[in-house]
Amino acid sequence: MIPILDLKRQYNQIGKEVEKEVVEVLRSGSYILGKHNKELETEIAQYIGVKHAVALNSGTDALHLALRALDIGEGDEVITTAFTFVATTEAIGIVGAKPVFVDIDSDTFNIAVEKIENAITPKTKAIIPVHLYGQPADMKVIMDIAKRYDLFVIEDCCQAIGAKLDGKMVGSFGDVGCFSFFPTKNLGAMGDGGLLTTNSQAIKDRVIALRNHGGAVRYYHDEIGVNSRLDEVQAAILRVKFKHIDEWNKKRRTNAYRYNELFANCADVQTPQELDKTDCVYHQYTVKIPNRDEVHKMLQEAGVGAMIYYPVPLHLQKVHEYLGVKEGALPITEENTKLVISLPMFPELTAEEQKTVADTLISCIKKSKNKINA
Repeated sequence: MIPILDLKRQYNQIGKEVEKEVVEVLRSGSYILGKHNKELETEIAQYIGVKHAVALNSGTDALHLALRALDIGEGDEVITTAFTFVATTEAIGIVGAKPVFVDIDSDTFNIAVEKIENAITPKTKAIIPVHLYGQPADMKVIMDIAKRYDLFVIEDCCQAIGAKLDGKMVGSFGDVGCFSFFPTKNLGAMGDGGLLTTNSQAIKDRVIALRNHGGAVRYYHDEIGVNSRLDEVQAAILRVKFKHIDEWNKKRRTNAYRYNELFANCADVQTPQELDKTDCVYHQYTVKIPNRDEVHKMLQEAGVGAMIYYPVPLHLQKVHEYLGVKEGALPITEENTKLVISLPMFPELTAEEQKTVADTLISCIKKSKNKINA
């Protein structure tokens, strides 16, 4: 079996250091908002190239509290994509705002920037671009639109830590950047975790209060907040892993380019496309293939752990029925959900394993086509 991700291999590389740091935290008696939280916030803020970072307990809460900190709520609209994980729009719904969906670019899977302006109304308050699969969205155009229409920009970087556009890190373009440390991410905790980046002192202060039950001072509460603190054990683990993030992302890019070469002569496999002057970090290596569902089943039977991200676009999910967006409204999004499949991708993946994955995928596609033509 070749899994889509193998965290055991990563643990074999860093396990001893992780265990050492975790034991020190356990012995310290300081388990919430300790030194590792503060150091992690400082290190990631410097890495992303922003003034502030606030550690939280999930990427979902980073999105939710970003919206809260910008006073976005009931009656407001937020433009985003339907081709993403539900957390993006879940956060919008939690604050009482309305997600407004824009179709995607077929090559990058990110929001189609040329269609954003048509979705803007007097109720629009923000844009949430998603850097899907680790591919930066076209932030230059998005920031220009936001400036002209006086809109906030919240970057969903939950799959894209370390990704760059024109040499600048994602999470440093918008008013806020939101990151997830779910275990499967490029930088993953051993539990849940998240973080928010910003250059605004006011946003930082508001989020710090919101994450701690709505109060900047202990036992004094100014508004309804949440409990969204990153625990000290996870912060310590993330600091160990963070030392390796550039190395791991570089290996992901190397693996992506190797896949590209392996599929170069197969017209049935459309490989990922990168924008000019971008460094995609390949949280997922996602291709488009014919007969996707049949091929996916064949791959699983053959021991290749491919996954589908995402089989149903958000505008067609039950949770968003109230929006009244019908099938056919986002044709490129809907088409791609029927074609995409993500292949095994992690830094420790070997060249031999990649060749096996590629050969198996090509063979499964041929078999599926033969079955249809029989």
